[in-house]
Amino acid sequence: MKTPLQAIASGSQITEYIPQRSPIVMVDTLFGVEGEYSYSGLTVAPDNIFVENGRLNEPGIIEHIAQSCALRVGYICKQQCQPIPVGYIAAVKNMVFTSAPAVGDTVVTTVKILQEILDVTLVAAEVRNGETPVATCEMKIFLNK
Repeated sequence: MKTPLQAIASGSQITEYIPQRSPIVMVDTLFGVEGEYSYSGLTVAPDNIFVENGRLNEPGIIEHIAQSCALRVGYICKQQCQPIPVGYIAAVKNMVFTSAPAVGDTVVTTVKILQEILDVTLVAAEVRNGETPVATCEMKIFLNK
């Protein structure tokens, strides 16, 4: 699936959909939700707590993926006038890091829902910096409803 070009939410709007607050907000754009896919972004700021030596570190990328999942759920819940649940990373599998985005870079993440059973969702995530792959993984998220 190709990432939509226009944001449907950005900046301060993002905190309407996720439970995280500054300084740990790791998504700043929602590009869309289409079926089992969602698309989010983050521009790496110099004051990001996960930046080391001018680059977004691996824990920051993992947190970005988790918050991309939270953003999807929050957006869908808000559209359905339902409360937004808090989610927790239950497992990370097949994590591959291929590059570290620099300050000023914008990463775009595609999340694909692979399976939903009760309050547990399995996703596949791909993070890219333009055409450059950043990371891929499968992540299991537990929603505390």
